Formats: sequence, C-alpha cells, structure tokens
Amino acid sequence: MRTIWLTAIAGVLALCGSGQAWASDWGGIEPGVTTAEQVRERYGAPSKETKGKVDNYDTVTLIYEGTRAPSGINKLTVELGLLTKDGYKPNLVRVFRLEPKPSIFPLRTVMDGWGMPSAAGDGGGRPTFFYEDGLVVIFDPQGIYAENMSFTMPQPLPPVAGQRGQPGQPATGAPKPAPTPGPAAPQPPSGTRPRP
Repeated sequence: MRTIWLTAIAGVLALCGSGQAWASDWGGIEPGVTTAEQVRERYGAPSKETKGKVDNYDTVTLIYEGTRAPSGINKLTVELGLLTKDGYKPNLVRVFRLEPKPSIFPLRTVMDGWGMPSAAGDGGGRPTFFYEDGLVVIFDPQGIYAENMSFTMPQPLPPVAGQRGQPGQPATGAPKPAPTPGPAAPQPPSGTRPRP
C-alpha cells in the first residue's frame, strides 16, 4: 500500500512540479508572527504550561488538549521563543504542532489547504510531506489521514542528488528541515519524528 501511495505522489509531483505551500499557518497561529497573547486570546488558558531553556534562552510551551484543544484536534502544542535578526523574542511562536483526530485532515484536505508538497518521503513507515513554507505533515501508515502537523518558519529544502524536492525518497534520504532562526530546530513529538 505504501509503495502505491509513494508512486502516486511521485507521479503527481512529476506532472505538477514541486509546489509551494499556500500558508504556513493554521487557526490564527503563524510562526514568527503570532504572539503568546494572541494564542491565549484565541484559545484561552492552556491545559498545561511548561518553562524551559534552549541554548540559554528561556522558552515556554503551551499545551491544549482534552476540552481545551480546538475542535477536531486531540492536542495543540505551541512553543514560544524565537531568535530573530533583531534579537531573541521570548513571546513569539517558534513552532506549533497539531495532533488531529482521525479523519480531520485526510490527504486531499491537506493538499487542498496547503498545495503540493515540496518533497515527500517515507519516514519511519509513515508517509510524510515537506513544505518549504515550514509545514511537515506525517500521515498514518496507510497515508490516508494526517497524524501530526508541525508548523515552523520557512524551511528551504536542501538539494538531493542534484534535484530539488525529489519525491518519494526513502527515509534515509528524506530532506531534513533547515535550522530555524530560533533557539532550536522544530521536532514533531517523540514517536512520530521522521528518521534522519
């Protein structure tokens, strides 16, 4: 099933060329633009808030789950603290992740909403879309529904074997997101990370 899925995506990418995501935001949150106050104004108090340090910078993580999660979402995680050219901004969204309920973001909805991916791979047995505008979508093993969607600042993909955005790459050749200008590169929750 996975081979059929990757072959179909490779064919579509070959016909259409590598696409651009239409937006690297969702639900009123955009990395590098949205502030902690705007997230709280839109979604209220989080279920859990943790403070940490990344590269000696103070960070905050807001977690919305259960009844506090947005409709159709099991868990929304928002990480705050971004190193910009103007210095460290502790109040800016660096990355946020959605863990949607099954059937909320099927493959067609993802492509209708964000366009063709810049690259597609198969990380850890899970079909994965990479968008240069900063979105990484990890699907269920059958490639039907999104299980994890990570939104970051734009992430240009490195060239692969002389071709940009080579579709259907094996997990070992899947593109790695470039480091963000923030204190840490974004990572999907453990257990769902594409393998480098």
